[in-house]
Amino acid sequence: MRRTYKLYVGGAFPRSESGRSYPVTSSAGVHLANAALASRKDVRDAVVAAREAFPGWSGRTAYNRGQILYRIAEMMEGRRAQFADEVAAAEGVSAGRAQAIVSAAVDRWVHYAGWADKFGQVLGGANPVSGPYFNLSQPEPTGVVGVFAPPGSPLLGLVSVLAPVITCGNTAVLVASERAPLPAVTLAEALATSDLPAGVANILTGRLAELAPPLAGHADVNALDLTGAGALAAELEALAATTLKRVLRPGQDDWADPDPGLSRIRPFVETKTVWHPIGR
Repeated sequence: MRRTYKLYVGGAFPRSESGRSYPVTSSAGVHLANAALASRKDVRDAVVAAREAFPGWSGRTAYNRGQILYRIAEMMEGRRAQFADEVAAAEGVSAGRAQAIVSAAVDRWVHYAGWADKFGQVLGGANPVSGPYFNLSQPEPTGVVGVFAPPGSPLLGLVSVLAPVITCGNTAVLVASERAPLPAVTLAEALATSDLPAGVANILTGRLAELAPPLAGHADVNALDLTGAGALAAELEALAATTLKRVLRPGQDDWADPDPGLSRIRPFVETKTVWHPIGR
């Protein structure tokens, strides 16, 4: 009997509120497992978990967040064989290519772990002003971010959109690749056994068309990454506008690029500027 995987919400693995599941097949059409078919209620539960986790996660030191991201990379490395098998089945690539993709995904966590305590210096700084004041700008996390993982890259693309969001102190509700959700579920198991606090990353599996609108229109979601939204992107952007969400539109992403820089951190931070008088 094939295993039925669950959702990852608030650090736990609940079944879908609806009790539904759907079959997951390989690129060759072979049945691999069953995944939970999340509902609108599951989206709302995930947003609640992300909102509750936000103050604690954003309040941690940048150095501490970086260390936790390093730990996630270590946990992924410990599950290398499982990730490689799932990537090979999902993408229809050779075992060697699957191993290379897993390595790149592990390296991606390390890349953003290194940025955790450095992006503030690059995106912020002291501003010259005319007057006896210090004027300092500092990037701060936006809040809860809804993320749509790219369907064609269910592991490396998934990590590439999730890691930068949480690196800068946001919490995330991520909708995994509908066709190939197993790497996302295995990543959730790695997150659960790392030091990442419950609720910082929440992973939903199911139908994109069912989950995307309630996530995009949710008033307690502050930003959206529409990378994996596909044909729904324009509709979701219009829904996001009703609550003035920040939106990162789909682009031509090269997931194999070893140095994505700050291109996926900058959209999900806000700049706070502080004025302080210069004392004598």
